[in-house]
Amino acid sequence: MRPPTDLHSSKHASRRVATALVAISVVASIPTGSAPAADAGLARGRYLVRTSGCNDCHTAGYMEAAGKVDEARWLTGSGLGWQGPWGTTYAANLRLALQRYSLDEWLAAAQSPRRPPMPWFVLRDMTDQDLASIYHYIRSLGPAGSEAPAFVPPGQPAHTPVVTFPAG
Repeated sequence: MRPPTDLHSSKHASRRVATALVAISVVASIPTGSAPAADAGLARGRYLVRTSGCNDCHTAGYMEAAGKVDEARWLTGSGLGWQGPWGTTYAANLRLALQRYSLDEWLAAAQSPRRPPMPWFVLRDMTDQDLASIYHYIRSLGPAGSEAPAFVPPGQPAHTPVVTFPAG
């Protein structure tokens, strides 16, 4: 049988208590909210916006500048019309539009067919989590810019520059 150790002496007890208090204070200093998760979600949303081509149409001048547009101007829509047999469509100002949408409304709209040339099927194939990341990222940018021009039905003239798609 081993001789009893001095683990229960007041000196060792004080050390254990001090160590426990340090551990508790470290754990208590860790934020309990979801700030790291929120930051990761915003970073994911920014990444998806940047790599999925959202800025190509929804940010004026983005393609011409090879993506070198100040983020403060991202997703504010464009006055360039996309004209074809469907009429003339315009890339919406997503920063204004998403301020009016709840997350559930955004998820439903993002997964619904849109007029050309919007590649709505890209959004349809994303996960709800990715779409939520995009939603929260765009909303975090805040409202900016003005509304894009309204849809122009087929056969009516557009009063803006247009890119014309061939019929059929």
